[in-house]
Amino acid sequence: MVEFPEKIENEEQLEELISRPTNELVEMISRLEGDIMFLGITGKIGPSLAMMTARACEMAGISRRIMGVSRHIDPGLQKRLDNAGIETVRGDLLDTEFLKRLPLFKNVFFLAGMKFGSGENLPLTWAINSYLPALVAEHFRNSRIVAFSTGCVYELVPVATGGSVETDILIANGEYAQSCLGRERMFEYGSSRYGTKSALIRLNYSVEMRYGVLVDIAERVKSRFPVDLSMGFFNVIWQGDLNNYVIRSLEHAKSPALILNVTGQEILSVREVATEFGKLFGTEPLFENAEAPTALLNNSSRAFELFGKPRVTARQIIRWTADWISRDGRLLGKPTHFEARNGKY
Repeated sequence: MVEFPEKIENEEQLEELISRPTNELVEMISRLEGDIMFLGITGKIGPSLAMMTARACEMAGISRRIMGVSRHIDPGLQKRLDNAGIETVRGDLLDTEFLKRLPLFKNVFFLAGMKFGSGENLPLTWAINSYLPALVAEHFRNSRIVAFSTGCVYELVPVATGGSVETDILIANGEYAQSCLGRERMFEYGSSRYGTKSALIRLNYSVEMRYGVLVDIAERVKSRFPVDLSMGFFNVIWQGDLNNYVIRSLEHAKSPALILNVTGQEILSVREVATEFGKLFGTEPLFENAEAPTALLNNSSRAFELFGKPRVTARQIIRWTADWISRDGRLLGKPTHFEARNGKY
């Protein structure tokens, strides 16, 4: 039985929790051949994903070269990655000459992407989300590739359906979602043309104490701002569970590419979650608009069959989040815009 703390005291403890390997991951890493590269390591997920990988290698007693690539790496993160034995390389992945100089590691995680503010610079959004994957699929055609995608490639569905599944017809709403579908198609093309073993992770949504849908709702409740009910239901998964699933998906990568929804077990109600935060904060939440009959929801049954159920429940994360925000814990200041129904982020 996995034990977790009643509350998360600080960022050091948070970072340890979201990068803590499971026994199953350590066993998988012990079987894995080849070195490991993270393209776009400095986003919200990349650092903890790489740290979990490094910790799993250490626990398995094996030596793997682990490299993170990004255009900018702040000094604090640089120090943490260095201490974990993770090499870093700075450069613009859209620079084809730089990309061609990257070593051909056996295992590659593609984390680069653009969402926040994507509507303000659509050409760059398409370049990062669709053009760059084509370049990566070409350069790393002999590697094993795991690439992040998004549940936004699905249409909005009634709650009663239980969420979209991997075989559903894709209806990408808006240019952000369309560019992400372009990302998938480029990796699928590379997988088909070169036989590249690939896995595409349709994520919806990752959360921890500093960002995510739960933080967005909690902040509004605590500050007495209305909570928008337009997107009345949602899924989330604890980032530590997400990291575990994503790394382990390396072993299931295949050609044609594996498509995998990754999210939590529960379908959560925005109204009910806001009400729970209200109880924890000792305040009455305010609401605006009304729940629509459909929402952006993923069904992760396939991932659960491969990797087991998430270790951390939504209820636990809600309690952690309320405590963190009550103590004015640091936030990343990156709203998810989960309430958007028109595909504009």
